[in-house]
Amino acid sequence: MNMTISDRAFMAEALGLARRGLTTTTPNPMVGCVLVRDGNVIGRGWHQRAGGPHAEICALRDAAERIGESADDTAAWRRAVTGATCYVTLEPCSHTGRTGPCAQALVEAGVARVVYAMEDPNPAVAGGGIMHLRDAGIEVSGPLLEEDALELNAGFIRRMTRGRPWVRCKLAMSLDGRTAMQSGESRWVTSRRAREDVQRLRAASCALITGVDTVLIDNATLTVRREDWPEAPVDGELRQPLRVILDSNQRLHPDCELVKSRSPILVVHIGGELQHNWPDHVEHLALPALKGRVRLEALLDELGRRGCNTVLVETGATLAGGFLRRALLDEIIIYMAPKLLGNNARGLFDLPVDKMSGQLPLHINDIRAVGHDWRITAVPDLDS
Repeated sequence: MNMTISDRAFMAEALGLARRGLTTTTPNPMVGCVLVRDGNVIGRGWHQRAGGPHAEICALRDAAERIGESADDTAAWRRAVTGATCYVTLEPCSHTGRTGPCAQALVEAGVARVVYAMEDPNPAVAGGGIMHLRDAGIEVSGPLLEEDALELNAGFIRRMTRGRPWVRCKLAMSLDGRTAMQSGESRWVTSRRAREDVQRLRAASCALITGVDTVLIDNATLTVRREDWPEAPVDGELRQPLRVILDSNQRLHPDCELVKSRSPILVVHIGGELQHNWPDHVEHLALPALKGRVRLEALLDELGRRGCNTVLVETGATLAGGFLRRALLDEIIIYMAPKLLGNNARGLFDLPVDKMSGQLPLHINDIRAVGHDWRITAVPDLDS
């Protein structure tokens, strides 16, 4: 379908609104919506949190309030938006979950046209919203700026289509490719600005995965910390991602700093009787083993069942190498510091590659300065 420059501009605005939900919408997707009539925006909205109103409902409420009407009155929505065009980054839902179907709300509000960025990969929707709108006589156009929409919700799409989350691995290294001293000590390779950027990654993740060695050596808490996150909400409690600790042989102890923080922890092992008494916020789960360690594919399947869209792997070379060798990493983010750690320090990944033919090529999507460091974003190059 032919799209105008204005169509693209309004959809780009809707995508910008959707991004506001980056740290709060899980396990739902990020969605933005803009209502336009006669070339003017008459309502804006985005999905702010799971269980709350969807982006289309927020935009309808905004439109009603702009004309001095009740935000929750369907008749007021009709008076505010009849004949308008709705730009929404994800196909309007056609089923009732924790909220009502947005497609029907748009029909009742009297919009004349709906432009969507991408179809919903959720099998409960999967084109049903578009069909519902068209059956009601509403003009439907799309997809528009689909690649941007797909990138925005890569984790949700992965979970809906494959049952697993999008897996991102974060690593920090020196200029000579070292991540930690031989003892395992790794604080701090990078600068404060890079560590602030990591807080953003954590806040946008459904779960953090690390190995028990990282917890024991670094005494890590793996929390989102307001003091280290410049854009953190001023009010209210921060949403903490699920902290997943791979502890195959149950070496973790309840007295560690990680457990003192009361946000949920999932300790994954390969079986056996629990060795300690644990507080209520710590859950233990036995999963299948592979060569004496938790099978990573089983872990990702479990996190998908738990509604995790995006997970962040923060760990050392051994576990990071395990994810990479098993082709389980979708994205690698490396913070490179302008310093040298020397020959005795540990490398980035534990990869037993002996010949050039065994190399694992990457495609670099982005390189940018973060304070005094550089952040490199890469993906495995599956075509090489």
